[in-house]
Amino acid sequence: MTSAAPQRIRPWHGILVATALPLRSDLSVDLNSYAQHVRWLIESGSDGVVPNGSLGEYQTLTDEERARVVHTAVEAAGDGDRVMVGVAAYGSTESRRWAEQAAEAGAGSVLLLPPNAYRADERSVRAHYAEVAKAGLPVVAYNNPYDTKVDLTPALLAQLYADGSIVAVKEFSGDVRRAYEIAELAPELDLLVGADDVLLELALAGAVGWIAGYPNALPVSCAELYRAALAGDLATARPLYRALHPLLRWDSKTEFIQAIKLSMDLAGRPGGQVRPPRQPLTAEQDAVVRAATEKALAEGHK
Repeated sequence: MTSAAPQRIRPWHGILVATALPLRSDLSVDLNSYAQHVRWLIESGSDGVVPNGSLGEYQTLTDEERARVVHTAVEAAGDGDRVMVGVAAYGSTESRRWAEQAAEAGAGSVLLLPPNAYRADERSVRAHYAEVAKAGLPVVAYNNPYDTKVDLTPALLAQLYADGSIVAVKEFSGDVRRAYEIAELAPELDLLVGADDVLLELALAGAVGWIAGYPNALPVSCAELYRAALAGDLATARPLYRALHPLLRWDSKTEFIQAIKLSMDLAGRPGGQVRPPRQPLTAEQDAVVRAATEKALAEGHK
């Protein structure tokens, strides 16, 4: 079987890279480098980008920086449908404001965490997504129960879809069994791979997209892996997955931003520093990421 690129029929389908944000030595945002990075990702096989996600350190950005990142991404992508904007915030009103700003900038969809200032109950979650959906852009729910302490279970996702509040879910729980329950409870809800290290499992379970981290460093090989996985081309996908997994699993660790930025540096991309309170990798972590990245590059992955 040969791999064939799956048809991308919605703005939230395909490989959408949660973009790391280049910072200068003084930790200011380097928008020129960011624009170049967005263009390079798309030229290297990615379908689009996700600015202002966790990997983009949105929590540390000023309002002005956050808005300028969105405008830069849309302009550099050349097509707003290639841009899914992260609109997470402590309050629903603020998230809706960011969704409206994304719409004004020409983005094609938004990515939304549940309320994360406290452990929200189901009523609050439904109200939150309904409020942001009023901005008019398709909303992709982001299920990250580890960081938010709010679990978007398959039953709750089905309810959010029935409410008309979401079109898809970025599934980051790590429990690949949920893919099948989601398909049973909400057959029309699109499943997107939310963690790099469960790509193959969720692709085989019916995912139609991947909100990805490691293509920031190795977009060509990651695109080949994704398309082979969705095509069911295991002869291609399994060896690639094994080769890349020592790096992909860092996407699910607390230090994922630092790890991906280090891999970007080694691959000749604008990775660089992170903003506080995040700290550089420890010497041991640095050595592990460095060795895995250098091995992947030596094997010809790019």
